[in-house]
Amino acid sequence: MPKIETSSIAEQREWRRRNLIESAAELAIESGGRVVTISAVARRAGVSRTAIYEYFASSSDLIAEIIMAELDGYAKTLDEACKGHFSAEAKIEAWVRTSLEYIADGRHMLAKSINATSLPASREREVALAHQRLVAPLHASLKKLGLRDITLAIELIRKATDVAATRIDGGAPAGDEIKDCLTFVMAGVNALSTLKPVSSATD
Repeated sequence: MPKIETSSIAEQREWRRRNLIESAAELAIESGGRVVTISAVARRAGVSRTAIYEYFASSSDLIAEIIMAELDGYAKTLDEACKGHFSAEAKIEAWVRTSLEYIADGRHMLAKSINATSLPASREREVALAHQRLVAPLHASLKKLGLRDITLAIELIRKATDVAATRIDGGAPAGDEIKDCLTFVMAGVNALSTLKPVSSATD
């Protein structure tokens, strides 16, 4: 029946699209984002260059898809980790711990390999929104604690985790780095939560 045929074609196209993204990701992990070209991906996937253009406008567009897939998976991992806890403090701890475990396990290597690769302007906002989704559980937990400047708190937490992540990448024991980072972050969050909101001039 026509309906079944259409469904089959759609599934086949989605399979091919995923295969191209996976081939591009393999190249990026092996040699960095700059080697992800239409020609290189075509060779890796065993298809023609023309076939790739049926799915992606350029190599930059393909790289954007890799980044989006990576960020989507990372966001889901953080969401699930935070959902397993009730209190805001426990959710924040889970977010920090999971972020650093992601680094320690090497799951960030794909994102790291394509970090310096430029994106097409048409995809920049999409990727920016995906990055915002990463901190959504953190934002919700900090808001629940009543912090007066959530944006500042998120920036401080991310800076602390970035430092710990860099140290882990450099070979520092992951367990120690995660423990120390959690101690630092939670002490800071507790301190910020005790600050009263700034009064307006009319109060």
